[in-house]
Amino acid sequence: MTPPVAMTIAGSDSGGGAGIQADLRAFGQMGTFGTSVITAVTAQNTLGVTDVHVLPTATVDAQLTAVLDDLPVAAVKTGMLATAELVDLVASHAQAGRLPALVVDPVLVSATGHRLLEDAAVERYRDQLLPHALVATPNLDEAAALLGRELHDLDDATAAARQLADAGTRVVVVKGGHLSGPRSVDVVVADGEVHHLDAERVTTTNTHGTGCTFAAACAAGLATGLEPIAALEQAKRYVTGCIAGAVDWSLGGGCGPVDHLGFTAG
Repeated sequence: MTPPVAMTIAGSDSGGGAGIQADLRAFGQMGTFGTSVITAVTAQNTLGVTDVHVLPTATVDAQLTAVLDDLPVAAVKTGMLATAELVDLVASHAQAGRLPALVVDPVLVSATGHRLLEDAAVERYRDQLLPHALVATPNLDEAAALLGRELHDLDDATAAARQLADAGTRVVVVKGGHLSGPRSVDVVVADGEVHHLDAERVTTTNTHGTGCTFAAACAAGLATGLEPIAALEQAKRYVTGCIAGAVDWSLGGGCGPVDHLGFTAG
């Protein structure tokens, strides 16, 4: 059977834990054929990001056009877009209806604290791109940046998800990984209703790339025909398993990667 096609528009992670590399692993594990549009090349590892080279807008556009003109893309996930110009480019394709089942992961800062989006692009995300997304997956800090206010708890996350959904995104997930407590709870607002994605919190420092992986897994679920809530629930289970599988790993000296491919289970 020919697999459904998913696309990631994101940056490359030389350390292999996040970005394009994580997305393609997740796509494959979730039963989709992964295609990629690279927006930036980063020099990074588990300790941090040491260099970023953003690709020219024309080169990113050429990659997008090449894939979309030939392959039947069923769902798209965005990650690191880096600049206002690249956000505008992706938004223009989305507005033209060329990015089906669009999942927007508004990557602002790396797990090690390196800024991955210029300040001028935050407003463009909120006003130009998110209204065209089927699903948006900000974490608590990203939602706070998009809305221009601090968020501290589950109630704040719920209010933020509602506000972002009111701006046009059909389904908004404010991820709860940055909240405290024994449970990892993500707040979902879909068609005005509030849902929770709830899992036991896995205590580990090996969490590099979890946001990318969650969004990519959601896009893969949509590509295979799942409805958004079902795709999110499946993505939550997958990411939780990825984190649990890498609990005892010792790769690098910092925030280590997760087990995308089920090495531990295998």
